[in-house]
Amino acid sequence: MVHPRPNASPPPLVLIANDQEWSTRSLESVLGPQGFASVRAYTGLQALELARRIHPDVIIVDAGMPDISGIEICQRLREDLEFPRSTPIVVTTAGPASRAQRIEAFRAGAWEFLSQPIDAEALLLKLALFVEARREIDRSREESLLDSPTGLYNVRGLARRAREIGAESTRRGAPLACVAVSPVADEESTGATDLDAVLAEHVSEVCRRTARSSDAVGRLGRSEFAIIAPSTDHDGALRLVQRLKEQVEAIPLVIDGVPRQVRFRAGYCAVANFAQSSVDAVELLLRAASALRGARGAEAIEAATSYESIEQPTVR
Repeated sequence: MVHPRPNASPPPLVLIANDQEWSTRSLESVLGPQGFASVRAYTGLQALELARRIHPDVIIVDAGMPDISGIEICQRLREDLEFPRSTPIVVTTAGPASRAQRIEAFRAGAWEFLSQPIDAEALLLKLALFVEARREIDRSREESLLDSPTGLYNVRGLARRAREIGAESTRRGAPLACVAVSPVADEESTGATDLDAVLAEHVSEVCRRTARSSDAVGRLGRSEFAIIAPSTDHDGALRLVQRLKEQVEAIPLVIDGVPRQVRFRAGYCAVANFAQSSVDAVELLLRAASALRGARGAEAIEAATSYESIEQPTVR
């Protein structure tokens, strides 16, 4: 008997995308007794929606789906920044598969390509291995300091860098600022396909391009980013906000084939002499994030600068 994850809870969740009822029932009859839970999708669009919403442990998709091929489903998910790249995808086909089909599936990001009839025991062993590998990757990512879709710091990484930069700013008696930003698409873009992912990719690239090598750039939320900027006072923070705004709004994004204007909002917190501040660097980051979320509407900027001291300004 195959046990995919003995002592594990909840059970691994498999998304089965197949428009043939008998194929789906056959897979469920194999998976269920071995501790797998499953959910069905009967069209490619339904499979994409479910995959993005429930984040299954494994996806088994038939190559011949009625609306979108299984290989295209695999490719779309691999290109989606918000979908975990560690999710194993198995593509199946009802008949004999050519070498070209297998290569196409693997190029699209499939972990395995299987022809029916499927060897149940071999499938279960592979799925058990895939699930364990995926969850090990996820555990490593949770302990990581980086946001995998963007390559920037995640919240944990930002907090660590904030403490490190704050300690250095305290020793030097230097200014320190944090700027948090978020894009806002025009109203016509609401409901657009992958809108959040497109906006996040755009803003993350702008932040990366605008930041200095001494800055720490990271992702706070789905489409919220922050820059921790050493040797930057209140005026420097405003200049940074202005540069970010200009670059974010300079080029319209093409969303669902239509150019859309992206607008901008920001929050910041700046201290002129961090050695004299009563807040630590992580709180500075949190105040900037809070100011961002308090900004109303697009092109809004809200500041949290109550801890600024009088000192010769440092030019950013």
